[in-house]
Amino acid sequence: MNSKEDIISLLNVKNDDIISLISAAGSKRNTKTITYSKNVFLPLTNICRNECGYCTFKKTPGDETARILMNYNEIFDILNKADEYKCKEALFTFGERPEETEDVKIALGKLGYNSMVEYLYFICDETLKNTGLLPHSNPGIIKKKELKLLKEVNASMGLMLETTSKRLMETIVHEKSPGKDPDLRIKTIEDAGKLKIPFTTGLLIGIGETIEERAESLLEIKRLNDKYGHIQEIIIQNFKPKHGIPMETWPEPSIIEMMKMVAVTKLLFPDIGVQIPPNLNKETAQVFLLAGADDWGGVSPLTQDYVNPEAPWPELDDLKNKTEEMGLYLDERLPVYPNFINSEFLSDKLMDKIKSF
Repeated sequence: MNSKEDIISLLNVKNDDIISLISAAGSKRNTKTITYSKNVFLPLTNICRNECGYCTFKKTPGDETARILMNYNEIFDILNKADEYKCKEALFTFGERPEETEDVKIALGKLGYNSMVEYLYFICDETLKNTGLLPHSNPGIIKKKELKLLKEVNASMGLMLETTSKRLMETIVHEKSPGKDPDLRIKTIEDAGKLKIPFTTGLLIGIGETIEERAESLLEIKRLNDKYGHIQEIIIQNFKPKHGIPMETWPEPSIIEMMKMVAVTKLLFPDIGVQIPPNLNKETAQVFLLAGADDWGGVSPLTQDYVNPEAPWPELDDLKNKTEEMGLYLDERLPVYPNFINSEFLSDKLMDKIKSF
């Protein structure tokens, strides 16, 4: 199943063939363990150059809820609490190229930094030195030399491909979001592959993409991983309408669409983690385990999902019960998957930290 036509055919199956597809995908999971990462979510700033039609994270400096820049004390007050909760992943994220906004540029300058990447490197390094957590950063589109710098202090990194559809750049979805140009996102993911950075990516389903475009997006991730072998996890995330966004009245993808996407992804990537966000699928999360999903992603006992604040994380006991009800077992993992814990993919600093656990 490597051709676009094969994938489209599977994504279009109906009736009894859906059950066969799901069963085939479920059989590709070679373990009865479903993993998750106990994390803490730190949005260093929510200022962003993009203005996506589905986003509530992005703020402008004049917004009451704008976070211009988290300072050291704010960050480490939260990280120290995360240590008490025995979290192992420090998820750092921010809006794309926020230093292009004068307020953020000034805030960084006062701290002695020229860019968010420089500041992020410092925070990640301090996290490794002073806490029991491993950094996982989502810094958006950045240059190869910036990725190389961050590799030294990140156990893994991530960037959602979302879609390869250039057509959506002309619609309400991405018309005001230069950083969502698929070519730019592909280049960042490819540069991470060249640098051997353990990487998480994924697709956003239900933003106006066609079945053909979903197939093309999956094949692009496969091309990158076949070439570089650095993709550790693929997230299949469903669009959720939210109050106040330009796409507020758009329908979300059906559970059948999502199950077929998860199943086809597992068939195409049998040895890579396939994640479904449990907080975005509160009532239906379990069914995706039938379709081959094998990871719940980052779940925080301390902080909210700042990208989807309306969707609280499940309690870990509830997640455990839901997993075991399916005859499976919940197991905590690090933000870097086990097969990437080696000197090819991780710096000496990170290898030494992981050995201390």
